[in-house]
Amino acid sequence: MVISKKILTNMEYRSSHCLCLKLFTFVLFWCCLASLSLASIHSHRHSRQGELDKHPLSKINIYKTTLALRNSVSIKASPLILGFKVEDKAWVTVDLVNPDPSEDDWVAVFSPAKFNSLTCTPENDEIESPYLCTSPIKYKYANFSNSKYSKTGKNSLKFELINQRADFSFALFSGGLSNPKLVAVSNFISFANPKAPVYPRLAHGKLWNEMTVTWTSGYSIDEAVPFVEWGLKGETHMRSPAGTLTIEQSSLCGAPARTVGWHDPGFTHTSFLTNLWPNTVYSYRMGHILSNGSYIWSKTYSFKSSPYPGQDSLQRVIIFGDLGKGERDGSNEYSNKDPGALNTTDQLIKDLPNYDIVFHIGDLAYADGYIADWDQFTSQVEPIASTVPYMVASGNHERVWPDSGSFYTGTDSGGECGVIAETLYYVPAENRAKFWYSTDYGMFHFCIADSEHDWRQGTEQYKFIEHCLASVDRRKQPWLIFAAHRPLGYSSNNYFGQEGSFDEPMGRDDLQKLWQKYRVDIAFYGHVHNYERTCPIYQNTCVNSEESHYSGTMNGTIHVVAGGAGHHLGSFFKGIPDWSLYRDYDFGFVKLTAFNRSSLLFEYKKSRDGKVYDSFTINREYKDILACVHDSCGPTTLAS
Repeated sequence: MVISKKILTNMEYRSSHCLCLKLFTFVLFWCCLASLSLASIHSHRHSRQGELDKHPLSKINIYKTTLALRNSVSIKASPLILGFKVEDKAWVTVDLVNPDPSEDDWVAVFSPAKFNSLTCTPENDEIESPYLCTSPIKYKYANFSNSKYSKTGKNSLKFELINQRADFSFALFSGGLSNPKLVAVSNFISFANPKAPVYPRLAHGKLWNEMTVTWTSGYSIDEAVPFVEWGLKGETHMRSPAGTLTIEQSSLCGAPARTVGWHDPGFTHTSFLTNLWPNTVYSYRMGHILSNGSYIWSKTYSFKSSPYPGQDSLQRVIIFGDLGKGERDGSNEYSNKDPGALNTTDQLIKDLPNYDIVFHIGDLAYADGYIADWDQFTSQVEPIASTVPYMVASGNHERVWPDSGSFYTGTDSGGECGVIAETLYYVPAENRAKFWYSTDYGMFHFCIADSEHDWRQGTEQYKFIEHCLASVDRRKQPWLIFAAHRPLGYSSNNYFGQEGSFDEPMGRDDLQKLWQKYRVDIAFYGHVHNYERTCPIYQNTCVNSEESHYSGTMNGTIHVVAGGAGHHLGSFFKGIPDWSLYRDYDFGFVKLTAFNRSSLLFEYKKSRDGKVYDSFTINREYKDILACVHDSCGPTTLAS
């Protein structure tokens, strides 16, 4: 009710005015309390998120290590030599005998095997005379799988090691992770050939009939000449040379990548296999010619070449983000950081015959400056990446670092600032430091953006995105896909919901005009660690009432968050926006199947069982793509 001041007596006015002030003060008080409460929740959420995001190796206060060697303690590793049959991974047994055990004893794996202060680099001069200045590559508590260790002082631990171009040793520490005391060091063990070529990664080249093979070895170009031997099965194979890149510690941007997390990444080789026949199976193996004329060979692998752009055949695509790495031996508490990584990886390995190409849209290894993790990640996905093209995008955990050219100013990359990912993974970009590119797979055309660089109108990347979307012939390639790491479109993640934007700040402001103008079918994102699918949407409004069977003109773009591949899950905002059709708090990935130019099947599968939990179909003709929808067509004329 509105009370007119003119009809109130002075007393009534003063009384009313007082009442309003009290009411205002009361409301202001509760608003402040609510604001403080929200801030507390927000702070608590970020605190918990930060704890989950914390790299397990960062919990070790490595600079505080002190010597406490005891002759009565023994730690022995066996077997001494690994990989006699060209294997690049092996299980090792570590036997402990400790007369004075404690609950916080732990065993670390070091590679190279020598890890004392003599191996410290100038990067560590800021720390005064540390005994240790390098992190182990993994660790496990001494009582792992045996609670009696704290009483008996005896245990046998199993570690899975991969070939990382150096020998290994194991060290027993007391004092927990915060106050490490070095008690004993094991014998050294090694792979038969630590420098062997390992972990091939396939990727599209810049031409449709070109496949790149990238791998890692310990051979510099002064020691050996790298190449790939490849060809059709049963026919004479040819050889293609490979280029070689390496990474210097000084090329990284900060700690831990430049300090305790540094691990020599070896040499990265890339070979271009050209003039491939479409949809044809080729076998290949990586090789190195040593200076004495002898050869070092990898295992033999195979892949199926891509179809000609526009070719009408069965074509199947896997898309996900934020996988991370797991440890099959239980090391490093990775079950807290990347709990779904192994389930997703194993499900994709199991399903290998049923898809043709993979897009991992950012946040690959979550190494966060602990460089040895990249070897472990490339080993984990090797069965997939060696068989089908494994196309990647750049995420915050690959790129973000202050004053390094990234759009964001955090420290998520742990000092890597994009250098590691850009070197280890080939993408058909004009400049791999700018991780945006386009690629084709038959009836699909993909525009992969780099959300760690500015994408707004007027930028170099915006021009690329528009050109990528505009250049596709939709009669030949009807399925137009956009992908980026951060949700530049729509997400009802808890953080975005609290902010009220339901997207990455400034995300869709400029890009939605392009998605609509060029009729993008589906836009994919990671970064948010869950699954969500929207309706076909434009400017916050659903423009198609269908939910699972789309036919004819779509009118808008479907936005999908597929960031639940492996990293710890992220919560949703309590309120469900009208445009959000399906949300799932679980680990999974997306599969697209194009049966022909008119029919597409979308499936969301959970990693734990590989079953489909959300799906839709699109059925349409070329004229439906051409049809004008809001803000999609230019001016027309009635002139004859």
